[in-house]
Amino acid sequence: MRIAFFGDVVGRPGRRAMAIVLRQLRRDETIDFVVANGENAAGGKGIDVGSAEDLQDAGVDVITTGNHVWQHRDIIPYMNESPRVLRPLNFAPQTPGSGWVVRPARDGTPVGVVNLIGRVFMGPADCPFRAADAVLPEVTRESRVVLVDMHAEATSEKVGMGRFLDGRVSAVVGSHTHVQTADESVLSGGTAVLSDAGMCGPEDSILGVRTDRVLERFLSQLPVRFEVASGPVVVQGAVIDVDSASGRATAIRRIRERVAA
Repeated sequence: MRIAFFGDVVGRPGRRAMAIVLRQLRRDETIDFVVANGENAAGGKGIDVGSAEDLQDAGVDVITTGNHVWQHRDIIPYMNESPRVLRPLNFAPQTPGSGWVVRPARDGTPVGVVNLIGRVFMGPADCPFRAADAVLPEVTRESRVVLVDMHAEATSEKVGMGRFLDGRVSAVVGSHTHVQTADESVLSGGTAVLSDAGMCGPEDSILGVRTDRVLERFLSQLPVRFEVASGPVVVQGAVIDVDSASGRATAIRRIRERVAA
């Protein structure tokens, strides 16, 4: 089976461009299951009900998130109702929503998705390694195919999670930095890894945000209201081939497409 993972979707431009690229992918090849990180999908920071439904309408099966997930309060009741939108598993236990889900692929094969958040240079969270260890027996009882979104700042922490889970999950793909890395590989245990999938956001920007606003913040050190940039959009992510019988990955390749404004 073939899984597509899209990096952090930034605002309306990112949602629109990701939908276009996903349609192209499905026209050219078989895509059985789609995951996208949506934590910047609403106005460039956070996710709301409208942006979550946009992503699902575009064909995303599961939406992962990260440190900005609670920016828009309307996502809280929605997340309790919709298992297709995840928050990091290693948030506090009483946090709304769920950190993992199993959903059927196009052919009916169950696919598990686990959403983790790192602790290095990030806000407080429980240990993602212990959280993964604790939940995997339950997830793998329902699905041999398991994808992990490791939403983290430090490359070392993301690489570490890939190594830690090698042979136990199908893929560990990093998100959060909006900068795509070039270290995709399939480890010896059959786990596909990529330190960061990148972003789906405006190319002429700083991480999807208007360049002038970010530079003003750097130069003045004063609070500045960030806005999603305009212009052509880069859509980044990865396509992962998995043996659905064993759950082992057989290949991973990066996605990088440019969509006109």
